[in-house]
Amino acid sequence: MPPQAIAVIPARYDSKRFPGKPLADKTGKPLIQHVVEQVQKANRVGRIIVATDDERIANAVRNFGGDVIMTRNDHPNGTSRIAEVVEKLIEENGGPLPTDTIIANVQGDEPEIEPTVIDELIDGLANDPVAPMATLASDFAENEDPANPNIVKLIVNQKGHAMYFSRSMIPYARVGKDAVTPLKHPGLYAYRPDFLLEYVTLEATPCEKSERLEQLRALEHGYPIAVIKTVVKHHGIDTPGQYEDFVRRMT
Repeated sequence: MPPQAIAVIPARYDSKRFPGKPLADKTGKPLIQHVVEQVQKANRVGRIIVATDDERIANAVRNFGGDVIMTRNDHPNGTSRIAEVVEKLIEENGGPLPTDTIIANVQGDEPEIEPTVIDELIDGLANDPVAPMATLASDFAENEDPANPNIVKLIVNQKGHAMYFSRSMIPYARVGKDAVTPLKHPGLYAYRPDFLLEYVTLEATPCEKSERLEQLRALEHGYPIAVIKTVVKHHGIDTPGQYEDFVRRMT
């Protein structure tokens, strides 16, 4: 039986396209509550923590009985914020977390994430003896353009580990008949706690800076990333318009 994982949901108030997004409550609940309740349906998750640097979000989480950990407001990315949560969990535990602990990163704007894909992600990392982190991948839908730079792509090696992530179309098809279609990257991760603490000590890398993709830091420093291919149907909420669509689906 795989271990019960800890799901960490980073939630920021400031968003260029949708300020205050976690607290949007036209459904009668704040958006962050919808995310927490969806993650609660995953069989492999034993604890759910919202990580935020904003007291308004923290108070909203406490009001619906959620678990929240306050973090600094100077984190360069979500992985760094989750690493701070791990540091605080170690303090809370009075020592290192159990060696089989897995930390799952679920975005705070994914209120319709399928619980089964969270379980698949956790199981995928638990069953990989080499990789310190794992992520999900899926095929592109018929109405999705792999060349769209707003959709992150990845390609996988023969061992099921990531070769590269990019906003550009990869790999380049020099011969049409041998063209390889990349996979879509939904942006969910699972980590081993000790790797998260190591990640934040690593220097930022050239490809990470160029693509603005934090997972490339792990690859460029030589750490394998396990890729679990599945069917991902959910879509995150980036804009007020997408939130209005979600409200209509819910009501």
